[in-house]
Parts: sequence; structure tokens; C-alpha cells
Amino acid sequence: MTAVHPSPGPRRVIVHRSDALPYSETFIKEQMQACRRWQPVLVGTQCVAGGLPLDGLPAAYLRAPDPGRAALLQWKLCRELGLPAPGALARLRAQQASLVHVHFATDAVALWPSLQRLGLPVLVTLHGYDINVHRQWWEQGHGGRIGRRYPGRLLQMGQSPQVRFVAVSQAVRETAVRYGLDPHKVHVHYIGVDVQRFQPAGPGAGARAPRILFVGRMVEKKGAHHLIHAFAALRRQLPDAQLAMVGDGPLLASYQALARELGVPVEFLGRQGADAVRAEFARARVFCLPSVTAADGDAEGLPIVIMEAQAMGVPVVTSARGGATEGIVDGESGIAFAEGDVPALTQALARVLADAPLAERMGRRARRFAELRFDIGACTAGLEVRYDECVQAASRQGQPATRAWA
Repeated sequence: MTAVHPSPGPRRVIVHRSDALPYSETFIKEQMQACRRWQPVLVGTQCVAGGLPLDGLPAAYLRAPDPGRAALLQWKLCRELGLPAPGALARLRAQQASLVHVHFATDAVALWPSLQRLGLPVLVTLHGYDINVHRQWWEQGHGGRIGRRYPGRLLQMGQSPQVRFVAVSQAVRETAVRYGLDPHKVHVHYIGVDVQRFQPAGPGAGARAPRILFVGRMVEKKGAHHLIHAFAALRRQLPDAQLAMVGDGPLLASYQALARELGVPVEFLGRQGADAVRAEFARARVFCLPSVTAADGDAEGLPIVIMEAQAMGVPVVTSARGGATEGIVDGESGIAFAEGDVPALTQALARVLADAPLAERMGRRARRFAELRFDIGACTAGLEVRYDECVQAASRQGQPATRAWA
């Protein structure tokens, strides 16, 4: 075996996401930027065309930009057989890192043959989809032929002393333990948001028009159709109520058709950049995320957008798993309701929209709560402590965390 020593200065951590990085995953970029004691380098399998600007973050890729059909088939075959992807191990070693942090267990399982041979401690962030989707869904082949093996491979990987997990919420941790992961190896770490960038703007929530804001992909688990139905009922009580929906996705057309059918003036704004979303937060009296558990089991972990709304002083009405139980203070920074309960959703929205002093108080409490629990600087400092612990544990187990196996 040959030692590969990292350069002087902060220890390096490889942050891996297979597709680096879609616009919807700004939280990975922002968590990397919030690191102070560790030096992160983004290592993706491939670069996302037209994806998120990385703003100077160091980045490397395991696969060439245009690998060709033969190379792609070789990658796929290696993944099916559980072998290291061609060239991946050498490119990982070249980073001279002490630790690998993988976002999403699906990506960790795909890269595990290479990571196992790399010999470094591995920390996997469980976000929701990767642990909430039913095992039977995978095993029945709905995630493709390779996906059939995902649940078994995840549990096998989780048994390695090399691997530990962080969950983005207590709800995700509980699901992971039920799935079969060792509870002693799964810890909760909120990702957090930049509370300096997301600050209250304009008049307080109580002084704004009765405007509801939704931000999210138009997919089943976001439950946007429940909000449209609630809005139709709400307009009979509050005719001047407004609803703006930011986001796109496969169900957008059906939601637009539903709004037309119900005769309600929903503003569908499509996908928007970060500045435009912050401007929408500054106009809203209440933010609503009526998430549900999808038919395949997919559910929220702890939506970042709930943290962003509260950081900007906007009360939150939500049924999101994780969000409704630990992402807000029910009755203070927002209102929680049960998944799919349209009458309860309607009542909660009416309560905030019709009571300006209540909206104002909730908005102020939301900001304080976000500062205390979801400041990304404090959250990332805790994550870096977890990095330290992973390296120390590897050292005690006889795995030198500063070298990769030959």
C-alpha cells in the first residue's frame, strides 16, 4: 500500500454528488461554502449541462464530458457487477482527501465499490428520497434493473465500519433506522440556510397583501393540487386572496388545468432564480408547502425552502414530513396540518391571511426560530465536528484517514 498525504492546511473532504450540480441543489454548494476548518472539493460523476454555477468552488469529475457510448456501457456494466468504475479510484485518490462526504445514499451505493477500495471514511447524507421510497418499489424494478439491488446494497454498505450517516431531519433518521441502518451510525444534522442572505425585506408579513407563496417542483410529493383546491375554497371566504406558485416539473400542466377548472387565478411563475424567489418571499404573507407521501413512499426530508421562508420572516403552513414536526414551531412560526387534509389547510391559510397581527407575530417568531436552529454557519460547524469524529474513528479502527489504499 502507498500513502497519499494531503497538502498542508485544512484537511480536504471530497463532497460527492453524481450529477454536479442541478439548480435545485444549491444547499450542497452553500454547505460547502460554509465550511471553515475543512477544505471541500466537489467531485461529481458528471457535470450537469447548464447546471448550478459553482462560483469558484474546486470541482473535479470522475467521467469525461463526452465519454462515448462504449465508455458509458463500461460504467454501467461495472455498476451492475459491483466493480469500481473505470478511472474513478485514481481520480478520487488524486484529491488527497481525508474523508468522503456523499450526498444521497443512492449516489453512495453507486460509488461504493470505488469508495471501499479508496479506504477513506465515508459520511453519507440521507435527504429523503434515498431512504423514504419503499424497498418494494426498488426491488420490483421501478428504479431500473440496477435499482433492484439498491436496498440490499445500501444495508450491506451500512455495515462497513468505514461508513456513517447523517440525516437531514429526525424524521429521516427514524425512517433510516426502520429501514435497517444501525441507529448508532445515523445522526441528525440540519443543513441550514444563510440567514444573512435570507433576511426580512419590505413591510412585515402582517402589512402585506393576503398573498400565499408556494415554491417547489411540480411533482406528487409536493402536494400542490391540495393547495389549489384549498385556494378555491379560501377565495369564497377571502375574495382578494392571491396564490403564486414558483417551480416547474412534470405535473405543471395538470395543475394549470386544475386551476382553470376551479376558476381560480393562480399565478404560475415557473422556475425562478434565487433573487426572484427572495423577492417573492418579500411579497408573501404566508408560505405554504402542502407536501404528502407519494405512492412510492417518497416524502420530504426537511425542505430547505421552509427554512428560507422563516429566515425571511414569513409564516409557514405545511404538512411536510420533517417540516411540520421539527421545521416550524406549530402555532408560533407557522401552522402544521395533516397530509392531504384540505379543510385543515384552508382553515390554516384563512387564519393567517385574515389576521394581520397574527401574521406579524408569526413572521417575527419565524425569523428568530430560523436564526436559532437553521443558521448554516452553526449547522456546518456541527457537521465539521462530525467530519473530525469520522476521521478519528477510522484512525482508531486502523484505517489511516490520510491515505488511500493502493
